[in-house]
Amino acid sequence: QVQLVESGGGLVQAGGSLRLSCASSGRAFSTYAMGWFRQVPGQEREFVATIRWIGRTLYYADSVKGRFTVSGDNPKNTVYLQMSTLKPEDTAVYYCAADAQGGYAKNYRREGTYDSWGQGIQVTVSS
Repeated sequence: QVQLVESGGGLVQAGGSLRLSCASSGRAFSTYAMGWFRQVPGQEREFVATIRWIGRTLYYADSVKGRFTVSGDNPKNTVYLQMSTLKPEDTAVYYCAADAQGGYAKNYRREGTYDSWGQGIQVTVSS
């Protein structure tokens, strides 16, 4: 497994912006995709966005498309989530995830696709 650490969360007013970062630590490794999920207490963790390094293919949940941008640095195994025009419903704990196994025809919107997770970071959007 890969050790992942999120940073950049916090409290922001509706309409504002935040940038989350996720960096890996520990032994050298390769990843094939890195992304973000979020979870509200009492609800299931949901997909937000992912970048697949091959072709730098981007995947977004419909709820964040046009407002959030995922990017990253493959050699450094680092992924970012630029969040703009934030809404109160974006309030959640955000988790970084990495796919270090690779493979074909993977569904990057599924939790099971990822084998490493960060501890999560709180993002709160006030109305």
